[in-house]
Amino acid sequence: MSTSSNLQYDEIPKKYIDPSTPKDKSEGSRVNGKDWKIKKDAFRVKTLGVSKPKSKNSYKEREQKKLQEQQYKARLKELKEEKESMKKAKIDELKRRREIKAEKERYEKMAAKMHAKKVERMKKREKRNKMLKER
Repeated sequence: MSTSSNLQYDEIPKKYIDPSTPKDKSEGSRVNGKDWKIKKDAFRVKTLGVSKPKSKNSYKEREQKKLQEQQYKARLKELKEEKESMKKAKIDELKRRREIKAEKERYEKMAAKMHAKKVERMKKREKRNKMLKER
């Protein structure tokens, strides 16, 4: 009810409030056949007096606000990148330490294996020598 929205109840025409009031002859019957329904006008925001707020601040103020927003975003991005790089550095350090540890363990296993092989060879040699001596 755009035309009657800003009026007092007494001032609103009866055709908008009371469905039993007679229709204007120029209106004719409704297309959908529901003549007992209350008449409503199209909802138009402009007639309600609602409009976009006019910018009260000047161009300089808007530019300054935009500049502040850009600085804020840049700082935020910088902080995020710094945090990400710290996280990456931490992960890289952890990987490096794990690699060093794995390499150390591998060398220890190799050394133990080599030692065991050497001991095994010596045992075989000793057995052979013993068998030769017993003949």
